[in-house]
Amino acid sequence: MWTERQRAMLAEMGVRVFVQPPQAAPADVLLQDEPMASDPPQSPVADAPPPVPTIARPPRPASAEPPMRTPSAIDTLDWEPLREMVAGCTACALCESRRHTVFGVGHTRAHWMIIGEAPGEQEDLRGEPFVGPAGQLLDSMLMALGLTREEAPPERQVFIANTLKCRPPRNRNPEPEELARCEPYLQRQIALVQPKVILAMGRFAVQSLLRSNEPIGKLRGQVHQYQGVPLVVTYHPAYLLRQPMDKARSWDDLCLAAEVMERGPQAR
Repeated sequence: MWTERQRAMLAEMGVRVFVQPPQAAPADVLLQDEPMASDPPQSPVADAPPPVPTIARPPRPASAEPPMRTPSAIDTLDWEPLREMVAGCTACALCESRRHTVFGVGHTRAHWMIIGEAPGEQEDLRGEPFVGPAGQLLDSMLMALGLTREEAPPERQVFIANTLKCRPPRNRNPEPEELARCEPYLQRQIALVQPKVILAMGRFAVQSLLRSNEPIGKLRGQVHQYQGVPLVVTYHPAYLLRQPMDKARSWDDLCLAAEVMERGPQAR
C-alpha cells in the first residue's frame, strides 16, 4: 500500500518492505501474523475445542492535562526571553554538570512538534536536540513524510524540543523532580508553537506528557490529547538503532500522525 517513494524512504531507514506477489493462496492455507520473539511457542492440541470469539476493545486514548500550578513569569515569556531563562536555569542540579542547555530548534509556528526525552552527550556539546546517529535517523524519518528541521514553511519545518533541557550525567534516566522543574519551559514552548500535532518520542517524554506509566507498546497506535492538541506516541530513534525490528512500527506511528494532519481539526 506504500508508494515507491515511501518504500525508498523506508529502505533508507533500514526497514525492509515485503511485497506480496499477486497470486492466489491455496484454499487450505491460513495466513496468520508471525509471532513476536517474546511470545512463547505453542504446541497444537489434538481435538481442542474452537476458541470462543471475543470482541477486543481498544484502550481509551489518554487525554493529558498538566496539574494545576501557580502561574509564573514563564507563562508570559516570548521566545527570546524564554531562551535566555533556559540558558541561565539553575532550578535543579543538572545545571552543575551541563555544557550547554538544549533549548530546541525549528519553526516557531510549526505544524508538527517533535518532543524527545533528554539531551545526550552530543546534544550537550552542541546545544541542539537529536544530533548524532539518532538525529540522522530522525531526519530520515521526517524526510519520508516530506518534513525537515531545516529552513522551510511551517507546514514542512518541524519544531524539536526535549522534556529536559540539560543532560543527565552519564546519560542516566531523568529524575521525576528534574522533569517537573523543566516542565514549565516545555509547556511554554508548546503554547508558543501551537502545533497541530505532537509526536512524542521515547518512554520519559511519553509518560511525562500523558501522565501515564504505561509502556509505549500499549500507548502507541492511538491518538491521544495534550491540552487539546492531538498527540501520537512512538519509539525514540536511539531505541530504534538498538531494536531495528521496531522501525516498521515507528513508521506506522508516523503515518498515523500524518493522517491526523490530513483530517484536520475534526481529528482532535
